[in-house]
Amino acid sequence: MEFNRSARRSLVLLICALGASLTAQAAEFVGIVYPGRDATLSVQAAGVVSRVVVQVGQRVRAGQSILEVDARAQQLEVDRREIILNDQAELDSTQQRAVILEQLVRDASLLYEAAGTVSREELMKLRLELEATRGRMAQLRESKRREETEVRLAHQDRRMRVLAAPSSGVITAIQVHPGEWVAPGDPVVRLVDDAWCELRVNVSLAAARSLVVGQQIAVLVDDPAVGLPVSGRVSFVSPVIDAGSSLVEVRIRIPNEDRRIRPGVKARLRLEGTL
Repeated sequence: MEFNRSARRSLVLLICALGASLTAQAAEFVGIVYPGRDATLSVQAAGVVSRVVVQVGQRVRAGQSILEVDARAQQLEVDRREIILNDQAELDSTQQRAVILEQLVRDASLLYEAAGTVSREELMKLRLELEATRGRMAQLRESKRREETEVRLAHQDRRMRVLAAPSSGVITAIQVHPGEWVAPGDPVVRLVDDAWCELRVNVSLAAARSLVVGQQIAVLVDDPAVGLPVSGRVSFVSPVIDAGSSLVEVRIRIPNEDRRIRPGVKARLRLEGTL
């Protein structure tokens, strides 16, 4: 009897030890590393491609031109609008006329008040003409403001024919060539920014509870060239659980200025005590 009690006690202790060991074991979750940005670009205005400025594999900076759509008609419109805006002849002559009329009104007012050699009707006629000239001058100034806006619109229409890089990155695909027609929404260029990467991985509910946004965490990249674990930062922990897998999506942002990590590689997330 005493032997059976001792055996049972030993068995219980063994089971407790195994349970504690399992609880302390680390859980490992595998995900895919994605580039920080992976954009498929399209043009803003339809037209014929006149020039492709970049090549596949070329690194570009934000704002750099990638390709151009034929914009000769838009450039002519810019030139026409600028010629109209720069034509100051009527405004200058109206301003000079207003200066002359102001002097005539002053002189006529003095003559009318001092000697009466100018009639009241003549004085009123000069004043009305001065007011009409001032009104015309105000109209011309407003017209110049509208023309300035039209010039800016023409320049904007011209810029819409240039596809520029929204961010720095690498050109990984070019779908069009000079002479081909493109329209808004057509995929023409793929731009990948790999200066930082993002590990997307699904983890258990217990593991998700141990993670918070902003937390630093080690990531094991399945690439011998990377070597040691790299440091990442938790950028997203899904607030919902996938009904099919009972897992939670987590995203880890990883700096990659040296471009050691190639997007598309697998990576592992090891979390202690979450098995």
